[in-house]
Amino acid sequence: MAVVVALVLCGLLAVISSVQGGGKTLVLLDSMTMRESHSMFFKSLQERGFELTYKSADDPNLKLSSYGEYLYEHLVLFCPSVEEFGGDIGENTLTDFIDEGGNILVAGSSDIGEPLRELGSNCGLEFDEEGTSVIDHLNYDVKDEGYHTLVVADSENLIEAETIVGAKTNKPVLFNGVGLIADPDNPLIIDVLHASSSAYSHNPKEAVEDYPLVVGTNTLLVAALQARNNARVVFSGSVDLFSDAFFQSAVQKASGASKKYPESGNQALALAISQWVFKEHGVIRVSHVTHHKAGETSPPASYTIEDKVEYNIWLDILVDGEWRPFSANDVQLEFVRIDPFVRTTLKSSKGRFSTIFKLPDVYGVFQFKVDYNRIGFTHLFSTTQVSVRPFEHTQFERFIPSAFPYYASAFSMMFGVFVFSLVFLHHRDSDKSKRE
Repeated sequence: MAVVVALVLCGLLAVISSVQGGGKTLVLLDSMTMRESHSMFFKSLQERGFELTYKSADDPNLKLSSYGEYLYEHLVLFCPSVEEFGGDIGENTLTDFIDEGGNILVAGSSDIGEPLRELGSNCGLEFDEEGTSVIDHLNYDVKDEGYHTLVVADSENLIEAETIVGAKTNKPVLFNGVGLIADPDNPLIIDVLHASSSAYSHNPKEAVEDYPLVVGTNTLLVAALQARNNARVVFSGSVDLFSDAFFQSAVQKASGASKKYPESGNQALALAISQWVFKEHGVIRVSHVTHHKAGETSPPASYTIEDKVEYNIWLDILVDGEWRPFSANDVQLEFVRIDPFVRTTLKSSKGRFSTIFKLPDVYGVFQFKVDYNRIGFTHLFSTTQVSVRPFEHTQFERFIPSAFPYYASAFSMMFGVFVFSLVFLHHRDSDKSKRE
């Protein structure tokens, strides 16, 4: 009886762990008062199962790893003004953390320090200089203090990716912070939220004498990076974007008779961004793969050229901590030797993606390859290697329709020789009888 109870408890624990999200998360702050000023955001993380550890960014006892193992799965860096991290967090520590699959949420401000600027540079993003802010003389809030740095970003400026920013609402987003610019040669950067065409980045207390670092829609307010190992990093130029004050603030543009919104869209955006960067959304995986000849059920030792092959791959997506069947209509299969010989779209049904196609008339070592890379989703890559051989001598057709003229000429030649032989022999016998 005790054994049965223990097994039931283990099963329940396994189910709970499978549906519970979260993970160990280190939160580095400029000041511990930010726990109160950003309490709604941190509370949402805790309610989703994240185990938060709060520390000051310059704490001399900071440690990310122990004996080669990382102590945390995620980092929240709400320490824009830090000039040097404490403990064993050095210049390349955060980059190494990303290389090992860790996820980081970074929030800056106009007082941004060198460590966060360095991290952004390593990820293909550049923060503007310390003391600068995003300025928009046409799209600023009525509560602005006169510098036009309390920017109102419309929902149209958000990326069209529900996996990252959630379902779009008409609520604008309040932003007060430093601008970012992306490296144009980095294809991994994602423009999550950009400023309007009238915005630019500069020190609001100084006259504009030089061309700003970034202007117009190239001014990124929130940007993201999904590394090739599927690690995720989100950079926000404003730590206030995640604050309780901005969550609950009413929004109204100062220009014209603009509509007043009783609440900003900051909370919805912050929630969606945190779910994406900490891999609660947009995570897909390959469950299993099968391939075999059409009409059969098991894969052969090798295929023969021009065989009809059925390929199946099962894909899952993580939803609320559970793996569920993934649905899409743009998953493609490539049958590759060096270059693809076959490329076809897979049909989807309850997480199963399948197709039947004819192998090319080329033998060699091939791969079934599914390379699915879409904005907001983890990069999915699956390959299965198979060999394709030519026909055996017993598999060739004995009579080829295109060779019928040759067959006819051969048989006509044989018939002609036969007739000629009869005539020749009969003609010799006739001459002999006449001579006698």
